[in-house]
Amino acid sequence: MNVKKFIANSSREAWRQVREALGPDAVILSNRNIPDGVEILAMANEDMTTLVAPTGARDPSGRPQAASLQQQSGLPPAQQPRRPALLSSPPAQARPAREGAPLLDQPGSERQARAEAAPAADARVWRSRTRDSGSAQRRAAAPAGAPQGQEQEQDRPRSALPEFDGKDYDEILSEVMSEIRSMRGVLETQLAEISWGGTQKREPLKGIVLKEMLAAGFSASLSRLITENLPANSKSQDIMFWVKSVLARNLNTLANENELLENGGIFAMVGPTGVGKTTTTAKLAARCVMRHGSGKLALITTDGYRIGGYEQLRIYGKILGVMVHSVKDETDLRIALEELKGKHTVLIDTAGVGQRDQMVAEQDAMLTGAGVDIKRLLCLNATATGGTLNEVVHAYSSSGLAGCIITKLDEAATIGNVLDVVIRHKLNLHYVANGQRVPEDLHVANKLYLADRAFKQKRETAPFEFQEGELPGVIGPTAMSMNDKGLREVSFG
Repeated sequence: MNVKKFIANSSREAWRQVREALGPDAVILSNRNIPDGVEILAMANEDMTTLVAPTGARDPSGRPQAASLQQQSGLPPAQQPRRPALLSSPPAQARPAREGAPLLDQPGSERQARAEAAPAADARVWRSRTRDSGSAQRRAAAPAGAPQGQEQEQDRPRSALPEFDGKDYDEILSEVMSEIRSMRGVLETQLAEISWGGTQKREPLKGIVLKEMLAAGFSASLSRLITENLPANSKSQDIMFWVKSVLARNLNTLANENELLENGGIFAMVGPTGVGKTTTTAKLAARCVMRHGSGKLALITTDGYRIGGYEQLRIYGKILGVMVHSVKDETDLRIALEELKGKHTVLIDTAGVGQRDQMVAEQDAMLTGAGVDIKRLLCLNATATGGTLNEVVHAYSSSGLAGCIITKLDEAATIGNVLDVVIRHKLNLHYVANGQRVPEDLHVANKLYLADRAFKQKRETAPFEFQEGELPGVIGPTAMSMNDKGLREVSFG
């Protein structure tokens, strides 16, 4: 028997190997799990013809061949179970060659041949009957007068996988897995609510910390993670200090501004519309001019869409004594950077593009194709929600981010949302901007100050804060998000 063995990590991969090697009509002899994955034994359909005689034929000795599954079971065809050929293994034991004559009474070589042929014969007969039944049903459903070629096309199997009510195995498996995930999510949510309800009664301090973090704008998942890791036997006056220290420990900030200004390079301000990229560019330009002089700085703008965008930066450049260059595409940017390669620092003000706009990829390609290393600084609006900021980071981080700048800090009612995103994505926080003045309203990020301010900056947020009885309902949906990679890397010291 020309039997081949296929080993793969999953059943789907093993079936794909069988189809590629032996074709869609391959016969599966066995299918079992092994330590390395899944093992399938199969043979080509053509090899079956050399082993199995037609049903009901007799060998030279006059003994009938192995009976089909229908004949052995004694059931009429309509009551036969429909077993898919690729999922069901043929019987592992050979059946008696004739009624009343045990297999052990036959000669050794003949008995071995029949034992090998019987499973293959049953598999062939079963696959043939299943396929014929499906073909008959499709022919009955075909319109009258359909061409013969069309009928043959309908009879042709679409794949080697079985069909159930018009759906193949992959579709059924996908639906089953989707239902299992949904059930798992519901169970985890309910268990989390029940568990937190009991914890809130036993340890009321955790409820206080959770409520404070949610009111500060932090996500429910990060708030739950920190709350669950509170040190034991903590006092109420010390616990918030510990929470702030954990938040500060997980904020990556510049140790010294010289890391940015002294090393120089090419920096591009990127981000959605209206986050303050042009004003932030002017503030950084002023700092560079005060450190190295106007001759060491160059300004470039790619904002050809916003009315007055170039003029705004040109006015800042005129005040600072710095020339502003306007570029439209990748070629212009490459030429401009070639002319400005002697400058210590080059700042690029890019056009604002929404995080869901396809122009984000076009802008990224322009910066990448300039032929030089351009460090991207993402401007994050402190007034945006955590979900919006999360989308922004995902959209603009495809080519890597050198760091980020938090803008409009003075306009935000809470800043826990933006700090949460910075912690979750491990962004390097360089500066925070809290006003329109150039260059006064730009400051090097101080992690301890930001962690402390997050819990003090609550004036008009009371109508949006959660009450004690609502906390279990808030915690429940976080069950599925606790495996976030960013949360797994949170350090508690």
